[in-house]
Amino acid sequence: MWPILMRVASRYAPYITLPFAGVVGFIGYNLENWLSDKYTPYHESIKESRGERLLSDEALLNSTEVVKLKPSGKALDRNLSPSLQ
Repeated sequence: MWPILMRVASRYAPYITLPFAGVVGFIGYNLENWLSDKYTPYHESIKESRGERLLSDEALLNSTEVVKLKPSGKALDRNLSPSLQ
């Protein structure tokens, strides 16, 4: 009896599971639309914000006045651990 029942169940499984999956998917889709917030705030792209930041940089506006970088102090004194001070 069990082999016949399993053969019938495996043969008709798509006809049973497809409507069940469709009902579960429909309910889940509508539940998600009902519960979730559909508003997504606008954020400008990273590329646009970087371009604006680079254009508003003060060093670019005064490109004739270049500040020379000078090392200040010893290299080992810059990142000295608090326990070694």
